[in-house]
Amino acid sequence: MAAATHSTAIGSGRQLRALTAPAVIFTVVMIAFPFAYTVWLSVHNVAIGSPTRFNGGANYVALATSDPVFWQSVRVTLVLFAVSLVLQLGAGTWIAMLLYRAKRLPGALRSLLISPFIMPPVVVGMMWLVILDPSIGAANFLLEKIGLPPSLWLASPQWVIPTVALIDTWQWTPYVALIVLGGLQSLPPNVFEAAQIDGTSRWRTFWRITLPMLGPTLVTAAILRSVDLLRFFDIIYITTQGGPGDASTTLNIYGFRQGFEFFELGYAAAIMVSLSAIVLGAVLTMMRARRHFIY
Repeated sequence: MAAATHSTAIGSGRQLRALTAPAVIFTVVMIAFPFAYTVWLSVHNVAIGSPTRFNGGANYVALATSDPVFWQSVRVTLVLFAVSLVLQLGAGTWIAMLLYRAKRLPGALRSLLISPFIMPPVVVGMMWLVILDPSIGAANFLLEKIGLPPSLWLASPQWVIPTVALIDTWQWTPYVALIVLGGLQSLPPNVFEAAQIDGTSRWRTFWRITLPMLGPTLVTAAILRSVDLLRFFDIIYITTQGGPGDASTTLNIYGFRQGFEFFELGYAAAIMVSLSAIVLGAVLTMMRARRHFIY
């Protein structure tokens, strides 16, 4: 009987592997081949109209030693990532707490709160481009109404990164709020009841109980947003195209320019591989932090 059960289990396992093999192979090919081809491009001189030549990693040497725009792009990418992530996690947690306490919040208001992140990036970019226009935009009109000087917003080298970070925060904070709200709803209520009986203030309850228990959820939200923030492209390309100058040129924008404006495909591939390494490093670091919260 035991042998028959063991044979049945083996047969079921083989059938399961046979059924899932096409999906696994397709996924691996769709991920592995483009990345491998990008790595291959990155160690060759690939320019449209010129023969392809292996350069032994000269593209990476040029990036590291003789390309100040690359390092500027790294700085912009990391600053935009850090500012946007902090704003989105902070505002998302605050909104989630409001939604969690407002049990009878109308469904229409909930839908309104989550509507920004389901809007297409093109619509978001064009909308904010009009709002922030220095001449006719509503933002400067409101500033003048309250007695503050107008700003150049996206046209200012000093303000373009904070402005882009605020645009992305406006769009994606509700997404973070939904993730955090799910984490709040999964927390055991008896812990909060005990804190309330002990007379613990709301702030101490949040800081000492809620926030530590939300740690894995917050790290998960940070991982999901980090992957998008580090490869930030659409909003920047629509609103500033990396300008003014190179003030908002991220690695994605710089790689796009090199590949599709200057047709230096090998150099652009080296930029993209460098960006992939940064994304992988950030994700692995946050996954280690998440295990710390869990264990």
